[in-house]
Amino acid sequence: MRKAETGNFILTYLLNVVLNFEWSLPAWILLGLHFWLDVPIYFFWIALGVWLGGSLLFMLVIALIRKSIPPDKPQENKNPYSKTNASVLNVNKTGNNDSK
Repeated sequence: MRKAETGNFILTYLLNVVLNFEWSLPAWILLGLHFWLDVPIYFFWIALGVWLGGSLLFMLVIALIRKSIPPDKPQENKNPYSKTNASVLNVNKTGNNDSK
């Protein structure tokens, strides 16, 4: 079975950030507190950096784990009810359906 390979880490990371947007809520609360109660702005940047950095670290760990798993070796089809490659090729070449 083939595995889908995206190969685009940045696009996958951006999708992960969008899907985990609720984890940035503390940063946005701190930004609101900055304007409302004069909390230093660097708390907002730290919270936002922790969210983005944690998401990036998670993605890197998953990518490393995925690359460390060796691909499966091709196996022989042992299903007695499936068509063999020869019968499929015969149908395609001759146009006859001999496997009724």
